[in-house]
Amino acid sequence: MKRVLIILAPGFEEIEGITVIDILRRAGAEVIVAGTIEGPIEASRKTRHLADVRIEAIDGVNFDMLVLPGGQPGADHLRNHPKVAELIHNLSQSGKWMAAICAAPSVLAAYGILDGKQFVCHPTSVDSLRGLEQPAGKAVYNSTERVIVDGQVVTSISAGSAMEFAFKLVEVLFGREKVTEVNVGVIAKL
Repeated sequence: MKRVLIILAPGFEEIEGITVIDILRRAGAEVIVAGTIEGPIEASRKTRHLADVRIEAIDGVNFDMLVLPGGQPGADHLRNHPKVAELIHNLSQSGKWMAAICAAPSVLAAYGILDGKQFVCHPTSVDSLRGLEQPAGKAVYNSTERVIVDGQVVTSISAGSAMEFAFKLVEVLFGREKVTEVNVGVIAKL
């Protein structure tokens, strides 16, 4: 069974977090939702969500993928959380999948995960990543794609691409056949 860690921080974008959790669970992944705070986590549109576990309880690298939803100030909270930094480092060093959507690619960038990669993020986040567009192994922002896979990194543009992003995560973990199987019930435009 594939294991996926999704981290929710206050101010995360609801669509980007919940859509990914839903689609990955439909595909058969064991999805662990870790919260950066105790109790309900208020998302960017003031909805409240419960994590399965506090992030401090997550130990080791026994996950196949780490997913970071965007939204603000959620992405900033993720980038500044020491346990998130530790998990990103440990999981990436173990060759695990890293995935981020909207503003969250900035979190991966802060820890060097996007170096040498092509990526996409929300257009309003590009300025904070502008230095990554330079040559010499830095990341390259792609303004034409909605979801990009480069090596073991998957990035996506915004809440509007959350379903595409979620199905791309299913594809990289389980294969295209599983995408078709899950979409029989969802009927998403892919």
